[in-house]
Amino acid sequence: MRDSWRHFAAEFIGIFALVFVGGASIMSSAMSQNTNGLLVAALAHGTILAIMVTATMRISGHLNPAVTIGFLAARRIEPVMAVVYIIAQLLGATIAAYALKAIYPATIAAATRLGGQSVALDLSAGQAILCESLATFFLTFVVFGTAVDPAAPKVGGFAIGLAVTADILAIGPLTGASMNPARSFGPAVASGILEGQAIYWIGPIVGSVVAAVLYDRLFLRRGKEPVDHGPVRPSA
Repeated sequence: MRDSWRHFAAEFIGIFALVFVGGASIMSSAMSQNTNGLLVAALAHGTILAIMVTATMRISGHLNPAVTIGFLAARRIEPVMAVVYIIAQLLGATIAAYALKAIYPATIAAATRLGGQSVALDLSAGQAILCESLATFFLTFVVFGTAVDPAAPKVGGFAIGLAVTADILAIGPLTGASMNPARSFGPAVASGILEGQAIYWIGPIVGSVVAAVLYDRLFLRRGKEPVDHGPVRPSA
C-alpha cells in the first residue's frame, strides 16, 4: 500500500508541475501580449517535463495517461498500478488548473482556457487526432528509447522534454499539441470547456500504444546480438 502511495504522489506532483508551469506560460504570454507565445509554451512545457521526469523516474516518471496506457499495452505495468497512475495524473492536472484559475484574472483564464488546448477551425477531427497520434508516438518512442531500454543513454528526462518541445513547435498551432489526456482534461474541467476532449484522449492513446508496443517488440533486445548484427528473436 505504501508503494502505491509513493507512485501516486510522484505522478501527482509531476503532472501538477507540468500543467501549472505549462498553463502559466500560456496565460502569462497572453497577459503580456507576447508574440512569441508558441516558443515560450514549447520551452516551458519541455523544460518542466524534463525536470519532473528526471525527478520522478526512479519511482514512476510517466506523468501522462497515454504513456501509462502504452506501458500497460506493452505489459510493463500492472493494470491496478496503471489505474493508480491515471487517477493521480487526472487529479494533479485538475488541481493545478484550479490553482491557475485562482491566480490569474478571469479574463485571461477565459481567453486561454486556463492554458488548455483547442483545435484550429480549418482542421477536421480526423486530422486533429492524426496530429496528436503522431506527436504522442514520437514522445512515447523517446520515452522507451531513453528511459525504458536498459541499453539507452542515461540522459534522464532531457530527451523526453526535447521531444515535447519539438512537438509543440510542430503542431501547437493546429491542436495545441497536448500529447497528454491529463494535460487537456485538467484545464477543461476547471474552465468548464470540454470541447474536443475526445481528440485529446483518442489521439495520444493510439499514438502511445503503437509506439510502446513497436519499441518493445522490435527494438528491445532479449538476447545477445549475433556478430553479423542479424535479428534477435524476442523471448516468448
